[in-house]
Amino acid sequence: MSRRVRRKVANKGKDGVVSLSCHETGVEDLGTERNGVVDWTILPDDTVIHLFSRLNYRDRASLSSTCRAWRVLAASQCLWSSLDVRAHKFDTTMATSLAPRCMNLQKLKFRGAESADAVIHLQAKNLCEINGDYCRKITDASLSVIVARHEALESIQLGPDFCERITGDAIKAIAFCCPKLKKLRLSGIKDVFADAINALAKHCPNLIDIGFLDCLNVDEAALGNILPVRFLSVAGSSNMNWSVVSHLWHKLPKLIGLDVSRTDIGSTDVSRLLFSSQSLKVLCALNCPVLEEDTSVSTIKTKGKLLLSLFSDIFIELSSLFADTTKKGRNVLLDWRCSKKKDKNLNEIMTWLEWILSHTLLRTAESNPQGLDDFWLKQGAALLLSLMQSSQEDVQERAATGLATFVVIDDENASIDCRRAEAVMLDGGIRLLLNLAKCWREGLQSEAAKAIANLSVNANVAKAVAEEGGINILALLARSMNRMVAEEAAGGLWNLSVGEEHKAAIAEAGGVKALVDLIFKWSSGCDGVLERAAGALANLAADDKCSTEVAIAGGVHALVMLACSCKFEGVQEQAARALANLAAHGDSNSNNAAVGQEAGALEALVQLTRSPHEGVRQEAAGALWNLSFDDRNREAIAAGGGIEALVTLAQSCSNASPGLQERAAGALWGLSVSEANSIAIGQEGGVAPLIALARSDAEDVHETAAGALWNLAFNHSNALRIVEEGGVPALVHLCLTSESKMACFMAALALAYMFDGRTDEFTPMVTSSESSLKSVSMDGPRRLALKHIEAFILRFSDAQAFAAAAVSSAPAALAQVTEKARIQEAGHLRCSGAEIGRFVSMLRNSSSILKTCAAFALLQFTIPGGRHAVHHASLMQGAGAARVLRSAAAAANAPIEAKIFARIVLRNLEHHQVEHSI
Repeated sequence: MSRRVRRKVANKGKDGVVSLSCHETGVEDLGTERNGVVDWTILPDDTVIHLFSRLNYRDRASLSSTCRAWRVLAASQCLWSSLDVRAHKFDTTMATSLAPRCMNLQKLKFRGAESADAVIHLQAKNLCEINGDYCRKITDASLSVIVARHEALESIQLGPDFCERITGDAIKAIAFCCPKLKKLRLSGIKDVFADAINALAKHCPNLIDIGFLDCLNVDEAALGNILPVRFLSVAGSSNMNWSVVSHLWHKLPKLIGLDVSRTDIGSTDVSRLLFSSQSLKVLCALNCPVLEEDTSVSTIKTKGKLLLSLFSDIFIELSSLFADTTKKGRNVLLDWRCSKKKDKNLNEIMTWLEWILSHTLLRTAESNPQGLDDFWLKQGAALLLSLMQSSQEDVQERAATGLATFVVIDDENASIDCRRAEAVMLDGGIRLLLNLAKCWREGLQSEAAKAIANLSVNANVAKAVAEEGGINILALLARSMNRMVAEEAAGGLWNLSVGEEHKAAIAEAGGVKALVDLIFKWSSGCDGVLERAAGALANLAADDKCSTEVAIAGGVHALVMLACSCKFEGVQEQAARALANLAAHGDSNSNNAAVGQEAGALEALVQLTRSPHEGVRQEAAGALWNLSFDDRNREAIAAGGGIEALVTLAQSCSNASPGLQERAAGALWGLSVSEANSIAIGQEGGVAPLIALARSDAEDVHETAAGALWNLAFNHSNALRIVEEGGVPALVHLCLTSESKMACFMAALALAYMFDGRTDEFTPMVTSSESSLKSVSMDGPRRLALKHIEAFILRFSDAQAFAAAAVSSAPAALAQVTEKARIQEAGHLRCSGAEIGRFVSMLRNSSSILKTCAAFALLQFTIPGGRHAVHHASLMQGAGAARVLRSAAAAANAPIEAKIFARIVLRNLEHHQVEHSI
C-alpha cells in the first residue's frame, strides 16, 4: 500500500487571487525524478509555498523568476503577511519593487534609518506591527511619516539601540495617528515629557504595553495617567523620582507587570509598590545596585506577588506563578510553552517576562558590572539558554546575543571568562545554539553563530562545538547570502581554526573555499566579513596541508587583493598575517613563490609596513620576512623599496611591541642574505637600529637582530659600521647573557666575521660613499670579541669528552662531543657558498680562537639530520674543504677543541658523501 499525501492545488479566480483546494495523490505519482533529473515544477503547491515561507524575500524573488507557476505561488498573500528586511539593503527602490506584494503586509522588521525612510514606499496600509533596530539615526520626521501612513499600527518597537534623535514630538505623532496602538516600546530617548505621555493616554485607549527603556528623563506622574496599561517597563531609565512612582503607579488599575531593572530604585519604594498595588503581580528589579546593597531587602513582604531580583532564584520565583506545583526548577519556561492547558492572563505575563528578561540580561551582559559572576554561573547562563527556546523570535535573538556577550571580558583582546563559557556548555547550550544556527530565520542564524564564535575562544567549548557538528554548520552558514550570517559564521571558523585539531575538519567541510569566496563576494564595504574571513584563512594557512588548500581555492589572489585595496586596519592586519603564514611553507609547497609572483603583493606589503597601526606593520614585516626566503622574492622586495621601508620601521620601533621588533629585524635578516641587499641595508642606516634591537631583553628580538648583524658583518663596510656604532659590546653581551643558544651562536659568528682579518684588508680602501665612517681603533674591540668568542665555545666543551676523543678515533667518542656541542636550531640555518668558504678560510687563521670558532660553526652546519646539512656538505666538498679540515685536525699548535671539531666535520662530510652515493 502506498503512502498518501495531500496536495494543495492553486486555482486562480477572477480577481487573480490564488485559492487553495485539495485532492489526494500517491507519492509514486509525483514523478519528481525522471532519468536522474529532478523536476521541481511538479512539487505539490503547498510544499512549494512552505519552502518559500522559509526563505528571505530576496531568495523568494529569485526562485519565483524561474517559472510561471512558481511566480504565481510566490505571490501568495500568506507569504507576505510578515517581512524581515534587516538582512539586506532595503531602500526606496527595493520598497517600491516589493509594494505590489505587500498590500496585506501586517508585520515588518527593518534596520537603520535608510530602511525606516523606505517603509512608506511599501504602501502597506494594513501594517499592524513594526520592529526596528539600529535606530540611532532615525529622526522624528521619519517616524512621524511612518505612523501617519499606517494608522492601523498596533505595535511599535524600536531598540534595543538608543533612539537618540527621537523626541516627544514623535511620540505625540504616534498618539495622534495610531488610535489602535496596543504596544509601544522605545529605547534610549532623551526626554519623554508629560505632554507626549498625556497624548498617549488621551488618544490610545488600547495601549496596554509600554516600554521607555534607557531613557534620560521620563515624566513619572504622566505615566500614571495611562489607565489601560497592563505592562510597563522603565528599565535602565535614569533620573526617576521613585517617591512619585511609588505613590502614583500603584493606582494604575490594570497594571500587572512592572519592570524597573537597572535603575536606582530602593527597597522602600519596591516594598510600597508591592504592598499598595491591588493589580500588580510581577515586579522585575534585576541589577538594581541600591536595592541589592540594602541588607533589609530580604524582609520585603511580597504578599504573594513576584519580585525578580539578582538575590532571588528566578526560576523558583517564576514557578510560583503556576498553580501546578510540578512546574519548578530550570524547566519552568519550557514546561509553560509545552503546556496544553494555558491561562490567557498567565500567557500574557509569561510572554512579557520573556521579553523583559531577555532585554535586561542583554543590557547587563553589555555593561558587564562587577560582582555578577555568581549570578551568571548559577542562573544567568541557564536563563539565557531557556529564553533561546522562546517562541518569540526577538527574544531568541536577544538571548543568543546575550550569550555571545556575557562571556566576553575583554573585547579588544578577545578574551572570555572560561567558567561562564563552560557553564553554557555544561547546560547543553552548544547543541541549542547549533540548532538555532540551522534554523531558516537569518536573524537567529546570525546571533547563534555569533554566540558560537565567542564561546569557541575557549578550547573546551571549541572541542564541544566540533564534536556536535558545528564546523559543518558554520562552513555552510559562511556561504549565506546574508552578510551578517556569513560574517558571524566566518568569526566562528576564525576562532575554531586556532586549534590545530580543527583545521583539517574545517578544510574537509569546505570551509576554506567558503572563506575565500566570502572575500570575493563582499570585497568592498563589508570590513567585518573580510576581517573574519582573512583571520580564519590566516590560522588555516599556518597548517601545511591547509595552506595548499587556501592557495588552490584562490586564497593568494583574494588576500593580496585585500592587502592592496582595503583601507580598514583590521582587514589589512589579517590579510598580511595570512600571507605571512602562506609564505612560511617554502620547503613543502610553492605558496611562497606564488605570493611573491602575485601582482602587487610585495609592493602592498612594503606599503603596509608604513601603516600607522602597529598590528598591520608587524604582520606586513612578518610576511616580508617569510617571503625573503625565496631568492626572487628577496630581490623583488629590495627593488620595491623594501629595504628603505624596513630600515625605517626598525628605526622607529624602539618602543614597539616585541612582536613588531622581531619581525622588523627578521625581515632585514632575510633580505641581508643577499650581499647586495646587505650593503644597501648598511648604507640606509640599518646597522644602528639592529644593534639597539640586539640589546633587547626579549629573546626572540635579540636573536633575530643577531642573525641580521651576522649577515651584515660579512661585508667589510658593515663590519666597520657595527664597530663604530658600538655593536661589539652589544654582541658580546648577547654571548654572555642570552638564554638563546642561537642568539649566542650568531652573535659569536658576527664577531668572528668582523675580526677574521678581512675588515683589516679593506679598511684603507674606504670609498667616497662610505666616507662617513669614523676612524676607529680595532684592537680593543678585537680583544674583547675574541675573549668572549672563546668563552662562548667553551660553554659547549666537556673536558672529559675532549680528552677521550683525543686519544680515540672511535665514533662513540666523537658522538659524545657532538651531542654536547650541538645547537639544535642551528640546523635550520642555510649558508651560501661564500659564507661556507669564509669559515673554511678561517680554519687557516692565525688566531686559534677563530680556528676553533670556524670548526665549531661548520660542525653545526653539517650535523646529519640538519635541514640544510647536505647542502652545506656539498658546498664544502666542492670547495675542497676536506684538505683544510684534515690540516686543522692534525695541526700541532691548534687547540684541542679545534682539532676535535675538525675531525667531527670530516666525519660528517664522509657520512653525507656515503648517503649521497646510496
